Amino acid sequence: MTKPGLDPVEIKRSRRSRLWRINLYFFAVFSLFAALIIKLGVVQIVKGEDYEEQATRIDAKVATYPAPRGKMYDRYGRVVVDNQSVPAITYTNMKGTETKEKVKIAAKLAKLIDIDTSFLKERDLKDYWIATHEEDATKLLSDKEKKFNAKKTYALQIERVPENEIKALKKNKQELETAAFFRRFSGGYAYEPQIVKAMNPKKSSKDSDKLLDEKSSKQLPAQDLTYEEVSRVSEHLEELPGVDVIMDWTRKYPYEKTLYSVLGGVTTPEQGLLKDREDFYLTRGYARNDRVGKSYLEYQYEEYLNPKKAKVQYNENRAGKVVGQETIDEGRRGYDLQLSFDIELQQKVEKIIEDELNRFRGSNPMLDRAFVVMMDPNNGDVLSMAGKQIVDGKITDYAIGTFTTQYEMGSAVKGATVLAGYQDGMPHGQYYTDNGKLVFSGDLKKGSWKTGGFGPINEVTALQKSSNIYMFYVAMRIAGLTYKPHGPLPADLEDLKKMRYYYNQFGLGVKTGIDLPHESAGMQTNPKVVGGLLLDEAIGQFDTYTPLQLAQYMSTIANGGYRVQPRIVKSIHQPESEKLGPVIEERSPKVLNRINNSASDIERVKIGLKKVTQAGGTAATFFKSYDVAGKTGTAETNYYGEKKQYFGNAIDNITFAGYYPSEHPKVTFSVVVPSIDDDTKMNKIIAEKVIRAYADLQKKHDKH
Repeated sequence: MTKPGLDPVEIKRSRRSRLWRINLYFFAVFSLFAALIIKLGVVQIVKGEDYEEQATRIDAKVATYPAPRGKMYDRYGRVVVDNQSVPAITYTNMKGTETKEKVKIAAKLAKLIDIDTSFLKERDLKDYWIATHEEDATKLLSDKEKKFNAKKTYALQIERVPENEIKALKKNKQELETAAFFRRFSGGYAYEPQIVKAMNPKKSSKDSDKLLDEKSSKQLPAQDLTYEEVSRVSEHLEELPGVDVIMDWTRKYPYEKTLYSVLGGVTTPEQGLLKDREDFYLTRGYARNDRVGKSYLEYQYEEYLNPKKAKVQYNENRAGKVVGQETIDEGRRGYDLQLSFDIELQQKVEKIIEDELNRFRGSNPMLDRAFVVMMDPNNGDVLSMAGKQIVDGKITDYAIGTFTTQYEMGSAVKGATVLAGYQDGMPHGQYYTDNGKLVFSGDLKKGSWKTGGFGPINEVTALQKSSNIYMFYVAMRIAGLTYKPHGPLPADLEDLKKMRYYYNQFGLGVKTGIDLPHESAGMQTNPKVVGGLLLDEAIGQFDTYTPLQLAQYMSTIANGGYRVQPRIVKSIHQPESEKLGPVIEERSPKVLNRINNSASDIERVKIGLKKVTQAGGTAATFFKSYDVAGKTGTAETNYYGEKKQYFGNAIDNITFAGYYPSEHPKVTFSVVVPSIDDDTKMNKIIAEKVIRAYADLQKKHDKH
């Protein structure tokens, strides 16, 4: 029975509607479940392997580890620059390592080993303070400033680090060492190992297989790693994620300080890339903490000496955790260089210079240096490049002074003056009268070293006797001037430049082209009034030249007129363990120019240079056992050093440039001794001794 007022038809219609909605709802639910089941099937069956691979995917990151630089050998295959393996402690910053974790590891390491903290700067200490006082550092910012970008907010925090906090940090040794390690940890990119501390082999035990005892370890400076520290760190590596003990390398010099300045230096890991060439290195794949050559040969041949670093692949899971590592490239050391030097000759020459400096410096208080260059005139090989300087009473290596410093060379250049005269049309056998003095208007006087002069002489005798007057006549001839007693000397700058043009052909006043950086071209000035300076130029008492230029000039005469580029590196080789490997590049001799003189011109000058060492010559009696040709020189110049009070400004530079033997020369040499009394004859004494050393060694090499 239905309720009063309800229509049975309406009731029936309402029931059908509810049933339809319920069925529709169930259908929708069924469809959703069906779709979900289908989707799960696709995920698990069709794409299951792809999704599983993505879920377990490993990201590979590659880190590089140091390899030794190339070695350097002398011309006879003796190692002059080597590598020595040394233990080192490194830190590798993994991706995702938080600052707090770095500080924690640094603090643990500071308890195990010492570290030199002197390299820390104020900024480093502020960085460390912010890293260890995050909440306090945040309070240094206003609410508005906290919304700035990270770089700007950090800069503000750095500015506002309280001074008293930094002062307190400096007084806390443990905190300071932790800050030092933290700074080393933060020095590079992720997965680039940073050398935290390395061993100095010179200050550690000579027996690398034995641990240093506790007493000797403590005597070493904090910057030098000890075997005891290596042992302690090795025992705690599990507690020091990112820290490792590896075998690093350091440069070793079997001949100690011999040629030290020319061989050059290498930066430390802390110094890393040279700032002025940083972009150049980075574009070639260097890391910022890579060691590079910073001077001379190490710098010049960086692209060859630089090693191919070992590569280690670190495998990370999706969470950024390292799950494994493997070496994918063992790397190799840099290419080896064969140098032109005879290291045994170099040692002997250096010893000769040292002995003579010690012998003469007592009576010559301004004497503080001397140089010798010996080279093969035919191919440019520099056999010896020796320089010594007295600094604070001690004799130090100054071989680089042979091509970076310049001096008035005196009469040693007169061979070039005669050849310049020939180029300008002067005939062989030209006679000029040397009466000892030329007098010009304005009370200008130019004299010979011998009172009264040598009378009428030709160019050969002028070289033998070292006549200044003869060379003055040659210079005036080149300038188109005729000497008149008490008359004017209207030489101008163009005349001086003409003389320089002739000298340049021999390498005097221009760079020699040696394969080393920072070479000097000598010093030239352009005076408004030339006058008698032209005559000074003709006898080597105006422009200045380097000892290397003097040797190249004499080589040009010795080899028949070819200016050959001096070379230090003969060839570049594949690295091998105990010997020079296969050649990958030969550095062939290079002729820079031929002088504008005939063979007969050069032979004529050679006769004069030979007579210099014979009876009547300025170097007679010094080479009785050796067939040497050459030219002595004395330049009266001014002294500008710290010892001016001894003799005022006037001082002599004494020189000797020559070759041996006089026929078919095998070696040329230059000896330069600045700021010394000419009467010492130190230039001739050194010249005779270095030729004797060369000749003795040649006999030894010929036997082998």
